[in-house]
Amino acid sequence: MELIYQFIWIVPFLPFLASILIGLGLLFFPKSTKSLRRVWAIASISLLSIAMSISFDIFWQQITGNSIYRYLWSWIFDKNIVFKVGLLIDPLTSIMLVLITTIGVLVMIYSDSYMSHDQGYVRFFAYLSLFTASMLGLVLSPNLIQIYFFWELVGMCSYLLIGFWFTRPGAAEACQKAFIINRIGDFELLLGILGFYWITGSFEFEALFERFNELLANNEVSLWFATPCALLLFLGPVAKSAQFPLHVWLPDAMEGPTPISALIHAATMVAAGIFFVARLFPLFQALPLVMGVISWTGAATALLGATIALAQRDIKKGLAYSTMSQLGYMMLALGIGSYKAGLFHLITHAYSKALLFLGSGSIIHSMEPIVGYSPGKSQNMAFMGGLRKHMPITGTTFLIGTLSLCGIPPLACFWSKDEILADSWLYFPVIGWIAWITAGLIAFYMFRIYFITFEGNFKANSFKESFLVSGVTTSKELDRKEKRPIPLFADSRINMERDDARAKYSLYPKELDKIMLFPLLVLVVPTLFSGFIGVPTLQGQLNPDPLSHWLYPLINGPYEVISKENWLKFLSNAIASVGIALSGLFIAYFLYGPIPFHSRNIRDNFEPLLEEGGNPFLHFIYNWSFFRGYIDGYYDIIFVGGIRILAKIGFFLDEWVIDGAVNGFGISILFGGENLKQMEGGRIPSYLFGFIFGTFLLSLIVFF
Repeated sequence: MELIYQFIWIVPFLPFLASILIGLGLLFFPKSTKSLRRVWAIASISLLSIAMSISFDIFWQQITGNSIYRYLWSWIFDKNIVFKVGLLIDPLTSIMLVLITTIGVLVMIYSDSYMSHDQGYVRFFAYLSLFTASMLGLVLSPNLIQIYFFWELVGMCSYLLIGFWFTRPGAAEACQKAFIINRIGDFELLLGILGFYWITGSFEFEALFERFNELLANNEVSLWFATPCALLLFLGPVAKSAQFPLHVWLPDAMEGPTPISALIHAATMVAAGIFFVARLFPLFQALPLVMGVISWTGAATALLGATIALAQRDIKKGLAYSTMSQLGYMMLALGIGSYKAGLFHLITHAYSKALLFLGSGSIIHSMEPIVGYSPGKSQNMAFMGGLRKHMPITGTTFLIGTLSLCGIPPLACFWSKDEILADSWLYFPVIGWIAWITAGLIAFYMFRIYFITFEGNFKANSFKESFLVSGVTTSKELDRKEKRPIPLFADSRINMERDDARAKYSLYPKELDKIMLFPLLVLVVPTLFSGFIGVPTLQGQLNPDPLSHWLYPLINGPYEVISKENWLKFLSNAIASVGIALSGLFIAYFLYGPIPFHSRNIRDNFEPLLEEGGNPFLHFIYNWSFFRGYIDGYYDIIFVGGIRILAKIGFFLDEWVIDGAVNGFGISILFGGENLKQMEGGRIPSYLFGFIFGTFLLSLIVFF
């Protein structure tokens, strides 16, 4: 049994090897490497599949044995300090390994078809493999130094993938925005790591937890120092997991290819922050003030993400704010001490959100040949509608993911979200109200996305004057302006004559090929059934749910005992959570459903809330949501504008004060020399007179 643990290093090494080989091939043999593009894709998928099989074996060993294994090697050994590297295998690690590898393999399979037209196909798989390897290395890290190293690798890979189409100004700005905001959180994280090393003298998780709790028990550590250090540690996950107020990079990250959006939102970058808080949960749990900050940050993020998602027209940005809201739920659960509920929702949300993002990628892929390759059109829900008739499999899978994310039983997210809501009410009623209202908003905006996209009529027909009558070349010109690589297969279609374009106008989006449908169908299975791992069972007397049993070594104290009374309490809580979700669903159906209960002109506007004569308050709410709460504008004024003002002040000081002093000193010497030059006439009597007169003056000064 221990043999598999000794070779666990193979799991992150295999995708890392794929990335290195592809990178070296592109560097030294670019033409040959690109000509073997499918070979490299198959190799990447195969190596990650091997890592996935090992991860499942590790997971099985963990759930049957509940043992924690550590393998450490000395890296830097000195009299005063010892750095070690190694591997930590516990229930949390095993769950994350399965989560990352399963979603990673499916995203790679999906990408093989989705990115087949792109000239950067091979480069994309190199980045994708490195991204997966970095996240696998992060979850296996046994200490803060090693986790910080992989934490930075994850951030670097996200920068590369968000800016994959770097010739497009939007993608270039988005990756820079994500990079800078995450640097803010990472710097604070580094300060927190150094602070706790100063307190405990160790970077190893086990030693750090034991030493810190011992110091607290003996009152040998100042809470005035430990609490700020813990908050600095928390600021790292705030940026990485897009928590308020460092969330603004997440919607802009949708500039990257859709497969990487699925991976970022489901199993890698944003999940890293939740994992980090879960890993350091024993540390945060010992500081009540820090736990309160975590819980309120999560609650604010959940509510803010849900309200901003209400009016988004870009389907990917709508799902991005949905992720932000769900991450807020997870952080809220960890902050109120509901460790199992937070991880439970991380698992169920990962598969549901991967299904939704890959489904949105299928929609975009099918819309591009019709409306053009501009994200402003292919991702704009105003051009969609009625896609369920033309893409039935994608529509069905997207509906399943939507139902799950809304918390409709018995799908996966229902069980985890309901547990978070129940624990929130017990922790503090105000947080309970926030979580409950957020659940209703989630159901509303998710079904708004579904109804606008899949129900009704295909709205692109009403916009033909704007993008077809003028010729399909408009799309190509726009792509050139944005400098997005034009798909290889698109040239023949883009260069059609106008009459051919009008004929093609009668076509509708069509279902995708089997390669892209396969991951969608596979993800339906965990979206339907993964929630049952957290459901308690009654067999004879008392039984905990499987997830609590697996996480038992990581939870202080015994897991919760389940009884029939607990089940009745669970059902009463479920009625409230399902009721608010159904309310949001019905409101969305009333406003955006296939059977309109009001008149609206879809040619000019598909938003009934913006009709003339509408409620001014609803107009304000819509505008507030559509413009992202104006937060980006405030940040631009305060931070960007403030930095520019400081730069101008610095430039002025540098040019007129610092340089002015230096230049003034030089000019004074220049003029002084010129004046002295006039005195140097070359006459010896004049020099003698000056010497005698100066000596006389000095004598008088000394005398008096």
